[in-house]
Amino acid sequence: MRHFFTLLRAELWRLLINPSTYIAAFLFLLIMGFVFQWILLDYANNPKEESPSLTFFQIFVFPIFFMVPLLTMRSIAEERSSGTIETLMTVAVTATEVILSKFCASYVYYALLWAFTGSFHYLFFSFVQEDSIFDPYPIIGGYTFIAISGTLFLSLGIFSSAMTRSQLVAGIVSFTLVFGFIAIGSNLDELATLWISQPIWVEQLSEHTNVIQHMRDFSSGIIDTRAIVLYLSCSLAFLFLSILILEYREGGA
Repeated sequence: MRHFFTLLRAELWRLLINPSTYIAAFLFLLIMGFVFQWILLDYANNPKEESPSLTFFQIFVFPIFFMVPLLTMRSIAEERSSGTIETLMTVAVTATEVILSKFCASYVYYALLWAFTGSFHYLFFSFVQEDSIFDPYPIIGGYTFIAISGTLFLSLGIFSSAMTRSQLVAGIVSFTLVFGFIAIGSNLDELATLWISQPIWVEQLSEHTNVIQHMRDFSSGIIDTRAIVLYLSCSLAFLFLSILILEYREGGA
């Protein structure tokens, strides 16, 4: 892994000098800013007991659908289509170093984008008159879940990009995998009702894969270690598959 940090610095530098990086960040923050403003207006018109931060985190899946493909579809597919991946793999660089550097660079950018949204909560609680309503636990729990679940979503994107040389195909596959995991995993119990006799393991599986419920738990201060194991183990599995694909197709050592 001696070349990992060199590759990681190169990937981060590519992000810093790429205009699309700043365009994507601006659009993401603009959209999330309008979403947070809409939530505050809704609370002003219809007061609720739960914190606006809790509602903000519960809709986190919607930006995930376009963030992950945009961040990862170019990672391997662009290198393969331009022919630079062959040159990269001929030097003393392993497929593991390539995949992990791409993943870590995407994760750093992903984490920074979400970190900037923390200013929304800061501004809100700074101007609020009733200090007693401030509750940091939904914010801490929500961002903790975003950080943990992001490892899986980005690994799905890296896996999709490793399978093809087309950025468009990689983006579509990435969107499909992320959407499938969130939509099917969060509604597995409803889908299981179509069965004549629902096995007990289906109900247990639906509790483990319900992304929406996981976010509700974390943002309510309930830290479920089973969810942490699920996201981290699945992310490692897809990164491992990405390494195998890259080694098989490009002959990485």
